[in-house]
Amino acid sequence: MNVLLKWKIKDYHQMIEAGILNEQRVELLEGEIVEMSPESPLHSGTNQGIADYLREILRKKAQIREGHPITLSDSEPEPDIAIVKIKENNYCDCHPTPEDIFLLIEVSRKTLEKDKTQKKRIYAAAGIKEYWVVDLNATELIVWREPRGDDYRFKLTMNEGKIIPLAFADVELEVKKMLPK
Repeated sequence: MNVLLKWKIKDYHQMIEAGILNEQRVELLEGEIVEMSPESPLHSGTNQGIADYLREILRKKAQIREGHPITLSDSEPEPDIAIVKIKENNYCDCHPTPEDIFLLIEVSRKTLEKDKTQKKRIYAAAGIKEYWVVDLNATELIVWREPRGDDYRFKLTMNEGKIIPLAFADVELEVKKMLPK
């Protein structure tokens, strides 16, 4: 019987430090090192627009991280956007963990199915309170809230209107400003 070797976070970090994963676009998902998809201009442009908008709105309330790792129990994904607590040392000593994370956003086209299944499961199991997917195919925002086990209890799909992030009751975001132009 063949058993797939699952990598632990510390092993993954040792491979990074040793340079084994240099020149590789990978992330750790549920103990497996997986290749990340290349970004299209639509993906990177939409991602940049959302990040700029969020930085403007959430200035001094949160830090907006683009494509940087977060550390979970058996995964170290690199969400397109992570809205995290402001930390004086800018997370130089560790990546954000679930306690630091307000909201995660994936901008999705070719990875849509993975983002709506595997990543959603990973984020819910980690207790991430809010997870959004910007679906570039349907030009809509999918919002998941209230993690329970490895899924979310609440799902909302929007392509217009305003949304208030759970962590920021005084902030209204315009959905159209987070969708491709």
